Amino acid sequence: MQSNILILGNGFIGCKVQKELKCNMSGRIFTSYADIDEEIKKYKPKVVINCIGITGAHNVDDCEKDIDSTIFANTYVPILLAEAAIRHDFKLVHISSGCIFHYDYKKDKPIEESKLPDYHLLYYSRTKIYSENVLRELAKYYNILIARIRIPLDSEPSPRNIIDKLLKYKTIIDVPNSVTYIPDFIKALKYLIKIDAKGIFNVVAKGPLRYPDLLDEYRKYHPKTKYDVISLKSLKMNRTNLVLSTKKLESTGFNVRPTKEIIKECVKKYVSC
Repeated sequence: MQSNILILGNGFIGCKVQKELKCNMSGRIFTSYADIDEEIKKYKPKVVINCIGITGAHNVDDCEKDIDSTIFANTYVPILLAEAAIRHDFKLVHISSGCIFHYDYKKDKPIEESKLPDYHLLYYSRTKIYSENVLRELAKYYNILIARIRIPLDSEPSPRNIIDKLLKYKTIIDVPNSVTYIPDFIKALKYLIKIDAKGIFNVVAKGPLRYPDLLDEYRKYHPKTKYDVISLKSLKMNRTNLVLSTKKLESTGFNVRPTKEIIKECVKKYVSC
């Protein structure tokens, strides 16, 4: 047990990280700074990994149904944790999101960490932007690491796994998107903590994912899998679709694997579960 690391949040990401790092985890729901202060004094961590967040029961649109809880979990808690990190002198690792940018596939290059978030059409995205803007500034002076993830992909079934989500749909879009392969994400997280990295890092696979490519790989094992491709416009929903750069993460010496390689490995393990 790594007693010097504390994970906050016992959801999908929190449990995955805790299983691999074998460290303390708290699922406590914080309602004030005093709650956070009490938890920090209880565990006395050197590193706190914040996996607390609300993405909606079914999708991000559900965040509109609980405005208070969403903004508290996604905005207030990270800021309060940053204050606790300053006061108690621990490293704060905040799991953020890449769903905070507009993206023009015709002219935009993969988004680097230096670009400021600009996608305000979704309440979920706004709450993530609020916290990231604050933490970005504090990371210039304090030991704060912001790890951005996008579209969780895992080799084990889960309602939060993009494979499970896609298999429920009869129609899908075919738009390149960055994806975070959970096993590689955890390796990157461990590495970034080890080298004491600070600031923002996009933690995604190298190169975008297309949903048909993922389902076609799955169809090799389950030939009866069927789907139809529809246009993005026909969804009539506000959604972020984008590609994040991995250059900064690679520059640290971490091996960022290509999406194509990950898909084959992931699906093979997934179908054997």
